[in-house]
Amino acid sequence: MTIRPATEADWPAIWPFWQEIVEAGETYAYPLGATSDQASGWWFDGSHVVVLTDADGAVLGSAKMGANRPGRGAHVGTASFMVDAAARGRGVGRRMGEYAVQWHRDQGFAGIQFNAVVETNTAAVALWQDLGFEIIGTVPRSFDSTTHGRVGLHVMYLDLS
Repeated sequence: MTIRPATEADWPAIWPFWQEIVEAGETYAYPLGATSDQASGWWFDGSHVVVLTDADGAVLGSAKMGANRPGRGAHVGTASFMVDAAARGRGVGRRMGEYAVQWHRDQGFAGIQFNAVVETNTAAVALWQDLGFEIIGTVPRSFDSTTHGRVGLHVMYLDLS
């Protein structure tokens, strides 16, 4: 598996799993029914965007990362991750998570803050905790899960100092 910077030419490979994940209504608060153009604009928003590919060059997942806030908050990073359902359980999320942590370190960020990890997304919560992130708070009933109804969003943090 290889992680490389994504380009707009990768979007046709990202879009199907981006759409599937968002429309499932379990992990992201992007608006339902987004067009490919809208979604591409949200994903390629000036952040550092990468894809993870297999040996044949097929895109298995994508991540975007950068400053969590502008200006005086720009020393803390953030990231978002999406993995194609067909590639889950193969370490794609972990590889991209490890990449994101190292990328933030290399860029001089003081920490990484995930603003909204859905508490029922137990695989993601466990992965981030395994990579050293802590749950520093939970906003109750702030995500409307298709399956579970209103559930909490964890704020998770990794100190890079």
